[in-house]
Amino acid sequence: MLKIYSWNVNGIRAVVRKGALQEFIAKEQPDILCLQETKAKQGQAEVELPHYEEFWYSADKPGYSGTAIFSKVKPLHVINGFPKDIIKKFGVTGDTYGDPNLEGRVLAAEFDKFWLVTVYTPNSKRELTRLEMREKHWDPAFLAYCKQLEQAKPVIFCGDLNVAHTEDDLANPKDNHNTHGFTDAERAGFQSFVDAGFVDTFRLSHQGNGHYTWWTHWANARARNVGWRIDYFLVSESLKSKIQNAEIHPQVMGSDHCPISITLDA
Repeated sequence: MLKIYSWNVNGIRAVVRKGALQEFIAKEQPDILCLQETKAKQGQAEVELPHYEEFWYSADKPGYSGTAIFSKVKPLHVINGFPKDIIKKFGVTGDTYGDPNLEGRVLAAEFDKFWLVTVYTPNSKRELTRLEMREKHWDPAFLAYCKQLEQAKPVIFCGDLNVAHTEDDLANPKDNHNTHGFTDAERAGFQSFVDAGFVDTFRLSHQGNGHYTWWTHWANARARNVGWRIDYFLVSESLKSKIQNAEIHPQVMGSDHCPISITLDA
């Protein structure tokens, strides 16, 4: 069995300073841990993890975005960002917020039996000013990249996809329809992953609402469980039968997101 976890830590230095990351790793003992929104470069967050190899893909801009993979299992190969052919084909270039290719958003690691990709999908912003980049460029490029990797091996991808897929994935769907994270365009982008054969692992064993991974800091939302499920593990169809468990861990504090996990029959 292989335990793989994903967590948007919203600043790894703060989570380390609180002791939350160390406590989480000591308790859960992930074989592989994928992180998003690290907001740091390797060496800026000192934490003793002797059993893990660390792979960081940080944003050029200090204190912003970034992904990382900590693994007890040594990957065969690690790739930072989209390949140039994907960037060119889908026009994934800069917008008024900068170049998403310089924001440390996609990190892929090849293992014996699968590719593992951690992703921090760009937020479309409250005024939806990044929605066009997201809809027309980023989401199609990310799907094409995962399908490209899948030609060699099954793919697992995880992370903060910054979208609630269905009305069951947020507490107040009617109030939030067409707000950022729940626009028709973003939901269609997620549905494209499903239509292309990727399986939302959590929904294999959990149905209905009330299962959330992110909560606003306002109005005591986390304690009241008024949240959104925007963090996911999706896998190639060929791995579906190997998923033994998929969980959300809302009891783990330290970030406005909580960790999620799958247990894989490896």
